[in-house]
Amino acid sequence: MPPHSPSPAWKRAVFILGAAFCATPWASAPLALAIGCVLALVGATAWDALSRKLSRQLIQWSVATLGLLIPLPMLLEIAREGLVFALATIAGTFVLGIIAARLLRLEREQTILISSGTAICGGSAIAAVGASIGASSAGMAIATGSIFLLNAAALYVFPVIGHLLHLSDAQFGTWAGVAIHDVSSVTGAASVYQASEPGVALDVATVVKLSRVLWIVPIALAAGWFVRRGTPGIRPAVPWLIILFIAASLLATFVDSVATYQNQIRLVAKLGFQVALYLIGAGLSVAALRTVGWRAIVLALVLWVAIAGASLVVVMTTMK
Repeated sequence: MPPHSPSPAWKRAVFILGAAFCATPWASAPLALAIGCVLALVGATAWDALSRKLSRQLIQWSVATLGLLIPLPMLLEIAREGLVFALATIAGTFVLGIIAARLLRLEREQTILISSGTAICGGSAIAAVGASIGASSAGMAIATGSIFLLNAAALYVFPVIGHLLHLSDAQFGTWAGVAIHDVSSVTGAASVYQASEPGVALDVATVVKLSRVLWIVPIALAAGWFVRRGTPGIRPAVPWLIILFIAASLLATFVDSVATYQNQIRLVAKLGFQVALYLIGAGLSVAALRTVGWRAIVLALVLWVAIAGASLVVVMTTMK
């Protein structure tokens, strides 16, 4: 079939039905991702380019919707409390990444990309840093594939560990925001976790993750300078995710009536994340999985286990 020809009608129908189900309360974030992955691996997806674009937009708007639940004073307080934690974990991830990559004999490009994705926010950080250092398409695909596999695992594993260790909602939200790579998987895992109060884990996880997303710009600039030694023309992308979230938080701060719709806001955000994860899963391909070398996977796994383990210890010993 030519690359630009439309997908068969049955594929479009199956794909739409899958998306429609994932947009209902009967689905969940892990189930939505699984459905998308299964359809991708059996070749039953459609509108690939549109799906990738729509998934990014859905994540942005769903995160922005959660900003309506967090007034600006609360947002600033959570971000301030997590500043030192963010600095320590980001710096630690890069140091460990350099050491582990040397032992694995992994090239510098992959080391920078995988370390950035683990330290900050997965695929978004890989894309931004990759553009800054002039990374190859193949290199970015390998790094993204490694991160994708661990993101998918985290979506299922983290809530189980959280309940086994009896983590509070705030503890789990903080841990997920630090240790899970992409915003989509962070919100997906936190949305299904509840120790006592509904929505708290999701609110905390969102703010913690966004406080790390802020580091995309300086890390991309630093990586670009290090690799290119100051080559001009490096232009980081506009952080619309953060801008939209802060705008929604301002609205929640100054419009009192917003607080009366908390349940509806949470539901809209939850369904948005489910559909986004469905579309992300649908973007999986066997070819992409084959490009992921074992060294890249080992580095990504070592960094992920280290940051997840260290942050879990800190969370359990410093938070209630």
